Amino acid sequence: MTPVRVTPGPRAACPAPLPATRHAVRGLRSRSTTTMQRLTAESVTLSYDRRVIAENLSVEIPDNSFTVIVGPNACGKSTLLRALSRMLKPAEGRVLLDGQAIHSLPAKKVARTLGLLPQSSIAPDGITVADLVARGRFPHQGLLRQWSPEDERIVRESMEATGVDPLAERYVDELSGGQRQRVWIAMALAQQTPLLLLDEPTTFLDIQHQLEVLDLCAELHETQGRTLVAVLHDLNQAARYATHLIALHGGAVVAEGPPSEVVTAELVERVFGVRSQVIEDPESGTPLVVPVARRKPGARRAGVTADVVADVAT
Repeated sequence: MTPVRVTPGPRAACPAPLPATRHAVRGLRSRSTTTMQRLTAESVTLSYDRRVIAENLSVEIPDNSFTVIVGPNACGKSTLLRALSRMLKPAEGRVLLDGQAIHSLPAKKVARTLGLLPQSSIAPDGITVADLVARGRFPHQGLLRQWSPEDERIVRESMEATGVDPLAERYVDELSGGQRQRVWIAMALAQQTPLLLLDEPTTFLDIQHQLEVLDLCAELHETQGRTLVAVLHDLNQAARYATHLIALHGGAVVAEGPPSEVVTAELVERVFGVRSQVIEDPESGTPLVVPVARRKPGARRAGVTADVVADVAT
């Protein structure tokens, strides 16, 4: 692949909370006896202008975990991720990265530690896959540190890890949604950050590409030991892939911990307002949420048939 010099570009830019369950309480107790995690939020208030999304919110992202944040729409999932990634400054409280307030750190230092895949990523017109992935090396460039064979190696390995190396010379805007998402993940990998945040990485993807992206994330976590934090809407996918689950409602943490402890029928009804059964996924052994049907299959058809018969009889 032809070496690429990276030039600086534009930066990528509820109802009332429920009381915490015993899982959240258990998590809070354990924090007092463990060392501080690399990425935490301490009593943050998050807002857009004067609209408050969350107040006095505290979370710790377990090191070397695949943490997934779930909850209903407008509960603060993406807002929390933006705060953890330094894109949104808390009105109160602070986000800590390696024990330091993240907003007090230089942007390049944060970018060498924490990578972000935003919810909506737009590639520049006419850029190839290789060039876009190479932009992940920008945080490592400087006056005394220009493009090097090491950068080229890292870009190549990042594309190989995500399976996009055969697309290196293709234009990004020619790719399918699943391919583009893999390219963006490759760019984030090229940053070589120990922490990777993903905001709804499966949005707009069909089921095949959703599973491909989540399988890739799980592989990065398992084989490279990276700490991943993702926002997902699909609770069953979250339960299958996460090692640590954080359930939000009304801007507050309702429950957190291993999916096997957190995902219960009671929690699903309290957080999402959906009655369900939680069974064991026959493929993964993880919790599987099966919503209760409003009516038994065929009941409506039987009712319609009975009405027709009655009309005919009269």
